[in-house]
Amino acid sequence: MSLRKTPLVSGEYYHLYNRGNSKQKIFYDAEDYQRFIILLYTCNSEKNFRMSLVKEMAEKDPYLWKRGNQLVSIGAYCLMPNHFHLLITEKEDGGISKFMQKLSTAYVMYYNIKYEKTGGLFEGKFKSEHLDTDLYLKYIFSYIHLNPLKLIQKNWKEAGIKNQKTALNYLDNYTYSSYLDFKGIERKENAILDRKVYPNYFPSTKNFEREILDWINYEN
Repeated sequence: MSLRKTPLVSGEYYHLYNRGNSKQKIFYDAEDYQRFIILLYTCNSEKNFRMSLVKEMAEKDPYLWKRGNQLVSIGAYCLMPNHFHLLITEKEDGGISKFMQKLSTAYVMYYNIKYEKTGGLFEGKFKSEHLDTDLYLKYIFSYIHLNPLKLIQKNWKEAGIKNQKTALNYLDNYTYSSYLDFKGIERKENAILDRKVYPNYFPSTKNFEREILDWINYEN
């Protein structure tokens, strides 16, 4: 059995990501994105996973479900058409692995039933990067939340943002990440995040907005 290059240790912070096999799409419509986002909440529990429960919660209000003890603390996330990013730390030994297994299993089951597919969806096991410095950890918040800009300008990092106003407006309307939560928008998805266990890099929405703008300008 192969060992993970980056050991997952309690009390440490990690950037996790994975994508579809051969870069195939894993999210085709709003329902797919919303199901994965709901799973970020419902799978973060020591309670046993039941597909019927997730379906029931999706039809009602999943964020009212009492999860009990959670496996991980999610600091940020972003879903893209063929991949996803998570900023995460575990609340107990083995918490990340348990959570990611539940998350991937639940979404693949949903995806295969909906699209009449079989087999795996993701490109192997999730990848992880240990955020071992304060600078690296702070940067990841911006890196994750700026990912959607690739959808409107693929080469924005190399060529610079063509229209800053358009770019910021796009991020303000992209609902498949935690960007809006950091902007102070009140929404049910706020319940996914556990920001208190992360350094308070952005004590106000203005601090966060300034950080995002700085990185956009820096990449230019």
